[in-house]
Amino acid sequence: MGELVQLLKKGNKSAFLAAIINTIIAIIKGAAFLFTGNVAMFAETMHSLGDAANQFFVFIGSALSKKAPTEKYPNGFGRLVNLVLLGAVLIVGIMAFETVKEGYHHIVHPTESSGFLINILVLALATILETFVLFKAMKEILHDIEIEAKGLQVFTQAFANLNRAKPATKLVFMEDMVATLGGLLAIIAVVLGHYTPLHQAEGAASILIGFMMLFVVGRVFLDNAAGVIGQADEEMENKIGVMVMEDPDVKDIQDITVIKEGEDLHVELEIEIDPKLTVAAADDIKDRLEEKIMAEKGVVDVTIEIDEADDVMTWKKPEQTQQT
Repeated sequence: MGELVQLLKKGNKSAFLAAIINTIIAIIKGAAFLFTGNVAMFAETMHSLGDAANQFFVFIGSALSKKAPTEKYPNGFGRLVNLVLLGAVLIVGIMAFETVKEGYHHIVHPTESSGFLINILVLALATILETFVLFKAMKEILHDIEIEAKGLQVFTQAFANLNRAKPATKLVFMEDMVATLGGLLAIIAVVLGHYTPLHQAEGAASILIGFMMLFVVGRVFLDNAAGVIGQADEEMENKIGVMVMEDPDVKDIQDITVIKEGEDLHVELEIEIDPKLTVAAADDIKDRLEEKIMAEKGVVDVTIEIDEADDVMTWKKPEQTQQT
């Protein structure tokens, strides 16, 4: 029990916060829907329920993925967060389908909903809360990649570096971005349905919200399917390669692979050194490089093989690689 508590403390904080807030939002929206019968509110209720369940599973998965390797699972549990996210998107997919279906029925059979003021107040409150969670997710993205930013730079830097964020943080960011946009769409639809004869607007908003949810499902599925298989991190490969080649005793890099498993990075490196060096000197080089690489954020293990220099350069700097 104590080990589980310690693991949960290491879970993704953005996902945990988003799960709590979205649970509260879903309850408020659900009550408003039961009172008013507004289909846009139904779509937002389903959306928030899906997000809350999804983000709770993300939090659990991100925490369990921190479990230390065991004799039975020597490579650790890093990919567990990808597996959990693949399961979580199924929930969002089901909610998205129900949202689109309900929106279609409302367009075919439009009805005027009641409780205009309640709908607007609930949606406005929910959108403000979603915006707060979105901002926290942006801050978490910048924390993941160790970038300092304030004010509007938080928004620009978060969008620019989204692909470098941890899988769990990226999911929370995407879901709450869609939730914020969905809240604004629902408000517009409620206003149109109340002040104009366009009662179908609520159904159209529901369908749009459903398709935005499906976009998140597709994006998260592709990202985490790659993570489950084991995806190479080219950016980290280049960074470590440059760092290794700066060592005066390293003549060349024959091969370098950085495999990303969840939030963990596994590094395999094959270097060339002067064949005249003693075994003890070669071992010192290996230990020195391992210490430097292990200091990089996310790296959990390093495997280094040593070969004698063959006077043929294999390693190319990132700039040279891009030019060729």
